[in-house]
Amino acid sequence: MNLDRLNNMQKKAVQKIDGPVLILAGAGSGKTTVLVNRIAYIMETKNVHPYNILAITFTNKAANEMKERVNKIIGDLSKDMWISTFHASCVRILRSHISLLGYDSGFVIYDTADTKTVMKECYKELDMDEKNYPIKSVISIISKAKDQMLSPEEFFAEVKADYRKTRIGEIYELYQKKLKANNALDFDDILFCTVKLLKENPEVLEKYRDKFKYIMVDEYQDTNNCQYEFISMLAEKHKNICVVGDDDQSIYKFRGANIQNILNFEEEFSDSEVIKLEQNYRSTEVILDAANAVIHNNTGRKDKSLWTENEKGEKIKLHIGYNERDEAIYIANQIEKGYKSGMKYADFAILYRTNAQSRMIEEMLMRSAIPYKVVGGLRFYDRKEIKDIIGYLRLIHNPNDSLSFERVINEPKRGIGKTSIEKMQEISADFDISLFEIAKNANMYANLSRSAAGLIEFSSMILNLKKSKKTMKLTEFVEKVLNDTGYMPALILENTIESKTRIDNLGEFLSAISEYEKNEENPSLEGFLEGIALVSDIDGYDEEEDVCILMTIHSAKGLEFPHVFLSGMEEGLFPSVRSMDSDEDIEEERRLCYVAITRAKEQLYITCAKERTVYGKTSHQRKSRFLDEIPLEYLVEDGKVFADKVVNFSTQIPKSITNVKTEMMKKVTFAASAITKNIDFSVGDRVSHAKFGEGTITALQRFEKDALLEVKFDSGETKRLMAAMAKLEKI
Repeated sequence: MNLDRLNNMQKKAVQKIDGPVLILAGAGSGKTTVLVNRIAYIMETKNVHPYNILAITFTNKAANEMKERVNKIIGDLSKDMWISTFHASCVRILRSHISLLGYDSGFVIYDTADTKTVMKECYKELDMDEKNYPIKSVISIISKAKDQMLSPEEFFAEVKADYRKTRIGEIYELYQKKLKANNALDFDDILFCTVKLLKENPEVLEKYRDKFKYIMVDEYQDTNNCQYEFISMLAEKHKNICVVGDDDQSIYKFRGANIQNILNFEEEFSDSEVIKLEQNYRSTEVILDAANAVIHNNTGRKDKSLWTENEKGEKIKLHIGYNERDEAIYIANQIEKGYKSGMKYADFAILYRTNAQSRMIEEMLMRSAIPYKVVGGLRFYDRKEIKDIIGYLRLIHNPNDSLSFERVINEPKRGIGKTSIEKMQEISADFDISLFEIAKNANMYANLSRSAAGLIEFSSMILNLKKSKKTMKLTEFVEKVLNDTGYMPALILENTIESKTRIDNLGEFLSAISEYEKNEENPSLEGFLEGIALVSDIDGYDEEEDVCILMTIHSAKGLEFPHVFLSGMEEGLFPSVRSMDSDEDIEEERRLCYVAITRAKEQLYITCAKERTVYGKTSHQRKSRFLDEIPLEYLVEDGKVFADKVVNFSTQIPKSITNVKTEMMKKVTFAASAITKNIDFSVGDRVSHAKFGEGTITALQRFEKDALLEVKFDSGETKRLMAAMAKLEKI
């Protein structure tokens, strides 16, 4: 191997192959290059078979890139190597051994929408009100329980003194029962069941410990508890584990990521070696210096600083807009200006903290005729017609999948109404059998007499398609499913603009299956369904398409663009208002800012607004503390270098703004000044409001001349009120 093109620290990381290794890889430091060369180096110097190497990353995009690059070095041998995401690796293990946990190897994987549907069924059976137990919140609690390896029984044991959590435990228990009856796993189950399988079956664990003599894990800072346990168990025998990551880019706490996994690696593996990759090949010196200045304000981190041999580069361009519309116009104008000077639209990415920020930016891009794509919006596989056909394919593959049965039984309409489905659900609950089994024998149930013929006909069709699957090519089989189920004929007969769009999307779906068939050695319906279940938002990003990219900062991690707009740099937006009560959360927001800054290669733009309308409410904005942390020498505002530290949001309003807006500003300023000098409110205070009655302050955010109060009123309503305007009285 020729390692001459690697820098000294990269060479060291490639050549240190025995024992535990922690590679702290800063943004743009060439970690994928290191991992790929490390794999080849292990094979060359240790004569290790690819079969004995496990390389894990977080996204399909990253896994595919690694596979391609490894393949260029070692050729066909790479097909014997496990290079995949955590979930894909775990699914592979479960396909072989999940029968030990009481599931069938043909299990299906439920996505977020499927999970919500099953949850709603649980609520109905348990007679629980979504208002008192919001589904999103309950799903999050159950997800955290699974990450901590708590079964429903163990969850009950932990929360027995808490009535509310006990009720959530009942949902958890019924939810898991329904999943198992459908022979289905959700995303958390994939990890949970794999760890459980390995813990409870020493012979299976030993098999994979022997198999994986060398283990590499990318993005280790993003691992949760289950992922940590999975890797730790596999690495325990040979201890040839190399984890690569950057604690400064740990931004997925909301998904369960635990930054302590990377910070405590040296404690778990006492003889580990730490190698720092600090040379950045991506960004200009100015961009890196700004990123370092921001992240050095965090205390819970390992010491390192990015540096580069790249040119110094342009200063960061700051635009302070009057409102979000002005901000969006500026962004559109800069992109159009760049395009006219010879740049591509794809050179520009617009990043924001929340998806809600994209609407105004999209509107201005459309008005300027700038082509764009929102990454992380409605995914192709989330469209109704695609979910419908996937529902058919899942039911054919696994007739016990009652969720898919419910989805497709009346797509297209078959005269099997809601009442019949409810009766079938009651029978299913009473006798613990799937909806498909009931449909197959519908004439045995007196209360299904009106729909029995239709149900039997439907089940016969599914069974016939199941037989056809064994003898047909996958693409031809899916075409047959579209026609035999009546789904495609119904769309053709509908003959509307919408139905034509759906037909086009189904054509694209067939293209996806055809592509899968060409690229897989042993294509199967099971393999295809598994693949699309594990597709993430970022997998839809096509670097070859000449469009401007819009995405959240979380979605942008791992990507890079010549020009980046970091929009909405205001307190309460970024950092988010939810993070302000905790130093730990603020540090995560700062890491998110560091990630955003380091996506830019050549030019970074930072934009913010003096006022912004969020969820229908317009309010004055203060500049983000993270903007304050960037030294003035790296910033230029609309072409003018800063003369002092203050970025004043109360500077003169541009002349282009109408007198009406000026008057509105005066009114807001007057209202804000009307507040008493001492805002004497605290969390927990009981207050009274003329319209909403009495309530309790549950959260409070102080500003220079005002305070944002969250008040839960005794009526059950929760309101967010500005103290200056609310006229609250303490009780």
